[in-house]
Amino acid sequence: MIRPIKNLLTPQQVNALRQLISQGQFEDGKNTAGWHAKGVKTNLQWTANEQLTDELNQAVTLALSANPEFTALTYPKKMMPFIVSKSTDQGGYGDHIDDAIMHHEELIRTDISCTIFLSDPKDYEGGELTMTLGGIEMAYKLEAGDAIVYPSTTLHRVNPVTSGERVAVLTWIESLVSSLEKREILYDLDTARKTIMQQHGKTPEFDLITKSHANLLRRWAIT
Repeated sequence: MIRPIKNLLTPQQVNALRQLISQGQFEDGKNTAGWHAKGVKTNLQWTANEQLTDELNQAVTLALSANPEFTALTYPKKMMPFIVSKSTDQGGYGDHIDDAIMHHEELIRTDISCTIFLSDPKDYEGGELTMTLGGIEMAYKLEAGDAIVYPSTTLHRVNPVTSGERVAVLTWIESLVSSLEKREILYDLDTARKTIMQQHGKTPEFDLITKSHANLLRRWAIT
C-alpha cells in the first residue's frame, strides 16, 4: 500500500531540521550504494558528527511515533537510522529496489520504505519519487513536511533534479505485521472504526470492529 501522510512535520519542525542539516555536510551518495546501485545513484548523502546525527534521529523518530496515520500503516517493530538525501544538478537515483535486509546494531528486514520531504516542490524541478507497480508508473512530489510510505518491494526511482535542490529524509521499517495484505486489512479496519467514532461515538459496531482489529493484530503480529 502506497500512502502519503500529510503534515507529518509542522513548518517549524521542517525549518528546525533544515537548520540542523545545514550544520553537517553532503558527500557522494555512491559511497554508501550497493554494487548494483552505484551506476544509478547520483545523489548526495548527509554526514555529520554524532551529536547532530542523534538530534536528527530523535526529532524524526518522535514525529513518526506521534503520528497515528504512520502507526496504523506500519506497525513498526524496528527502524533504520535516518538518511538525509540531497539531489541537485541532474542528481537523482535511478530505478532500484531497496535492500531486503539492512544492518545497524542488528539485522532489519525492510518491509516498508518511508520518505519525508523537506523541500518545497516549487523550489526544484524534477525530483519526483516515481514507483512502478504492474507496469504503471506513479509519481509523487509532496509538500515540505509531508511523508510517503510504500512497500520496500516496490521498484522506484528519484527523477533527476534539473534545477534547485531536493532534500528528503529516508528510513526503512520492519513491521510487526510482515504481510502487506494483512497490514492493509488492519488499516482498513482501523480507518472504519475511527470514522464510526467520529460520526456516531462509541457504538456496538465500533466495539465489534475494534475487537476484530485487536484479535487480528494479536494473531498476525510477530514480536
